[in-house]
Formats: sequence, structure tokens, C-alpha cells
Amino acid sequence: MTATAPTIEVLRQHLIDPEICIRCNTCEETCPVDAVTHDSRNYVVDAAKCNFCNDCISPCPTGAIDNWRQVDRAAPYTLAEQLSWDSLPVQQALAAGTSAEMPTDVARITAVATAGQGGDVIPPWSAAQPCVNLYTVDRPAIATVSGNRRLTADGATSDIRHLVLDFGGAAFPVLEGQTIGILPPGVDAGGKPHRLRLYSVASPRDGERPRYNNLSLTVKRVTADHDGAPVAGVASNYLCDLNKGDEVRVVGPYGTTFLMPNHPGSSLLMVCTGTGSAPMRAMTERRRRRVALREGGTLMLFFGARSPGELPYFGPLQKLPGEFIDVNFAFSRVPGERRQYVQDRIRARGDDVARLLGDDNCYIYICGLKGMEKGVDEAFRDACRNHGKDWDALLPALRAQGRYHVETY
Repeated sequence: MTATAPTIEVLRQHLIDPEICIRCNTCEETCPVDAVTHDSRNYVVDAAKCNFCNDCISPCPTGAIDNWRQVDRAAPYTLAEQLSWDSLPVQQALAAGTSAEMPTDVARITAVATAGQGGDVIPPWSAAQPCVNLYTVDRPAIATVSGNRRLTADGATSDIRHLVLDFGGAAFPVLEGQTIGILPPGVDAGGKPHRLRLYSVASPRDGERPRYNNLSLTVKRVTADHDGAPVAGVASNYLCDLNKGDEVRVVGPYGTTFLMPNHPGSSLLMVCTGTGSAPMRAMTERRRRRVALREGGTLMLFFGARSPGELPYFGPLQKLPGEFIDVNFAFSRVPGERRQYVQDRIRARGDDVARLLGDDNCYIYICGLKGMEKGVDEAFRDACRNHGKDWDALLPALRAQGRYHVETY
């Protein structure tokens, strides 16, 4: 008889970051249930009293109050532990059998998307600590649509939208590379609520508009399946048809590894197609907003689409100066021109690609249609071979160093 692992009930525990708390007492004065207390060292939250009303979030001047960890409900961090902290603990992995750490749909989608990673993946060593699972299917955040703009040309076969969601007073912190879940309204053919769909965040951590509590998504209206058969994507069509002021149910955020490095001098080598550009836009925009800090590092982007009119953010990318980012477009369906794919452009820039792959401060991100993985892998192998490097030996080292990240769908 096989023993069944005990199921853990997960608690999203509210915590205060002692490193940035200025001990202003705002949270304790605001809390309606007296869950917040303090001593001469730290401000802390009593897990037994906190009712997740979020009243204390917006008044906090530093954001120290806006921190959460997934813990075993039976063993949350105690007040004594919190009072002893000099910094917040990292998110600990929960034991097998956990009942609510990640919805089944999220785990399944994530496993498929990251299959090209080649096993367990770690984030860049300097990546910021992500918040995850703050909102669930049973308790989603409610966001309001503040913008919905078509990115592709009117005559393009792909209808790709830039969607901005505003979370108002709800705390929904995200980092570049994370994803969120969208809960479409209605039920499926079996009468059950539609499953959530994941979308990469396309804006940097300080929002689509800096210092506003919002984020953006890059959404393609799905009208056919991978085999070309007509099909109406439930979530994509729902999102593409939203109007300003409409409300959306959002869960998450998710993702702890596909994150950008934070340390000065780090370089990004990015390869994407279509809406796989979302995390690349977030990372690029993060760097653009900090360009005056002169942190260094190279940005190199390979971006593929059928034609310029089918490529999201084509116009804005053309306006970015070459000294800021090295952009390489690959178009496969331009009349009168030879078909090019991202792997072709990688080979054409083999000298620079090989140099970046061998740079310990360069981090590689690949996102887009699953069919691109093999071609990109072969192009990297060719670039390495032509410069005396062994890609098959280098790739495991990149993964072990948190420098190689793949999300395809």
C-alpha cells in the first residue's frame, strides 16, 4: 500500500520588510484589527489576526508593508521570529502535497512553457525577490482596463493588442519576466468556469506608467489553432475586445526564474517572436528608464515576425538608439525578399553572439513559439563552433549560473 503525502494548506502570510521600514507607525495606526505591532526593532504582522483587508498597503510611504510569503498555514512565521529579522526570508519551497501553492493549470502551462530550459532553472543571482501567488482563483484581484491599443497594422493577419490594467488600491507587485493569470468570464462546454490563461507582463516593475499601480500585457487574438484550424481563443478574444473601464479578474503573479539581473554591467541577449516580445519589452523598458544611471551592459535583441506590420512594438523599437540596444529584425514573409528567421540573424551576428554567450555577465532569454527553440539552439551552436567554443558544454554551465532562460508555447 502506497502512503499518501500529507496535504499542506497554504497561507499567504503578510509580512513587513525590516530593511526599508522607517518605523513611522502608519501601518499600526491604520490596521482595523490590531494585527500590526512593534518593538524597538521591527514592525510585524500577527498571522492569526490579519484579515487581508489591505487597508495598510497604500498609506505606507516606503512599500515595506507590501510583502507576502507562501507558508504552511499550520506553521506561519511567529511574531518572535519576525521581531528578530534583519531582512525578509526568501520564499521557501513547500513540501510535496501542497494544496494551494500553485493552481494545477498554472503548473501545467509553466511546465510546457519552460520545457526548453533543460531541467531545474535558477534565476540570475542578482534578480529581485519576486512576489508570487498573491491572488488566487477563489480570491482574484480586480483590475480595470485603462487602455487597449492595436499594435499590428490594420491589414495584418495578426491582431495583437497592448492592454493596460490598473489595480487601483490593490497591491499587485510584479517583476520583469513574471506572468499573471486571467480568468475569462463564463463557462466551457461542460458548464465549468473557464480555466485561467497566463500572460507575460510587458511593463517594468514600476508600471506601464511609472509610479502608477498598473501593468501591461501583449495579447494576440487567437483565431486558429497550431494546425491552422479555425478556433476562437477564449481568453485572447475576451481581452482583445475589452473596453476602457471594463473590469478583469486577475490571479498571480507567477514566475520565480525568468527574471532579469539587477547588477550593473549585466548584459541581456534576447530572442523572441510575436507576443514573446512581452517580457523583452519589460526588461528593455526597465533599462531605458535607468539609462541615466550609466549602469553599463549590452542589450541585444533578435525579433522575428512575418512582416514589419505583424511585429508588435516595431515603431517604438526603431526609435531606440543603437548605442542603447542592438536590434535585429527577422521577417519571413516580405514580398520580394528572402525569408529570414531569428536563427538566420543570430548566425549573421555570430561574432557578437559568441562574445556575449561567453560573457559571465550576459543573460540569455528566449520567448515565443515553441518551434523556434531548435533553430535558435542550432544557431548558438554554430556561433560557438566558429569561435572555438563548445555549445554542448557551455549550455549546462549557463543553466547552472542562472543565465539561460526559455519560455515557449
